[in-house]
Amino acid sequence: MIQRSHAVADTPADRIARGTADYRRITRALFIAGFATFGLLYDVQPLLPYFTSRFHIGAANSSLAVSMATGAMALSFFPAGILSDRVGRLRVMTVSLFASALLTAISSVLPGWHLLLVMRASTGIALAGVPSVAMAYVTEEVELPSVGAAMGLYIGGSAIGGMTGRLGMTLVAEHFGWRGAMGAMGLVGLGAALLFHLYAPPSRAFTAVRHDIGSVLSTIGRLLGDPVQRLLYLEGFLLMGAFVSIYNYAGFRLQAAPYGLSQSTVSCIFLLYILGSISSAWFGGLAGRVGRERLFWLPVMGLIAGIALTAASSLTVIVLGIAAVTAAFFAAHSTASGWVGHRAGRDKAQAASLYLLFYYLGSSILGSVGGFAWTVGAWPGVTLFTGGLVAGAIVIALSLRGSTGR
Repeated sequence: MIQRSHAVADTPADRIARGTADYRRITRALFIAGFATFGLLYDVQPLLPYFTSRFHIGAANSSLAVSMATGAMALSFFPAGILSDRVGRLRVMTVSLFASALLTAISSVLPGWHLLLVMRASTGIALAGVPSVAMAYVTEEVELPSVGAAMGLYIGGSAIGGMTGRLGMTLVAEHFGWRGAMGAMGLVGLGAALLFHLYAPPSRAFTAVRHDIGSVLSTIGRLLGDPVQRLLYLEGFLLMGAFVSIYNYAGFRLQAAPYGLSQSTVSCIFLLYILGSISSAWFGGLAGRVGRERLFWLPVMGLIAGIALTAASSLTVIVLGIAAVTAAFFAAHSTASGWVGHRAGRDKAQAASLYLLFYYLGSSILGSVGGFAWTVGAWPGVTLFTGGLVAGAIVIALSLRGSTGR
């Protein structure tokens, strides 16, 4: 049985309008939340070569530092969404940001590879209270025409956080080691959590819901019964698996012959995340105005074109390919995530949780499978693997053209 509290009205008049002071506050808070989430989640990605030498492990094994966090987070989305239905979006997001930053700082002083993996999984569980709840928070609080732009800014913050975290981790690790880098990232995360708490405006349209097992199963069945939702969940799984595989193993390729780039030079590739920040905000707003179902296939096609470019031997063309992959991926993700929230109706938090469950399982499962593709076939193996994933995503995107965007 679902019990709803009607202490807060959920009417269009309660929504935050673009151009207002509250809109500026909520977009700043969302940008900060995205920044911290991706920074804390993927801060270890540029450290994978350090882990292979420090702990005497292979590339696929080192990628578990990423996969353990993303996998644990994916499995925790649904409980986090249910909790946010009961106690409020902002409370869950704030606690999640503070907890994950603290766990990252603790990770810097733990001995041993296996303890690090345990802490990375714990960090992923703590972070689960941000991405799925943020999607629900946006679609509840912001007026409909501005949801795409607001969600794009959140994902843009994710892109900037991913870029800054990865680049910063590399630079700090070169001088203070990987432990110093993780400790610094933990402190940055604590600062971001504090800023989010200060900026985020109180909820206007939140209505508390108490779930029981029956209501949860009913909600899952209702969401999975929507064929468009199912396809969007699968799309997130495939796209994220391809994207994280490209970034996981590009460093290994570019540090090897014939390029022989240093770790700090390779980390500059993460500056391309700026393109993701721009493309997510711009394309998310455009798709919201023109129609998601009409435009969604475009960035997916751009993604496979970028992967094809990375197969070249020229370093310049490789970088251009990674740039195209980055811009296209974030544009597709901002569109899909906003689409999921719109179709969900009253089940926004659960719909977001399911989408992000598949999305981060793609990072965890397919990202690790990409390590075997690298081990067996080097970069041609990675491009074939990721190209196959995106080929499937293109089929899905084209099949969605006849659906409704709302």
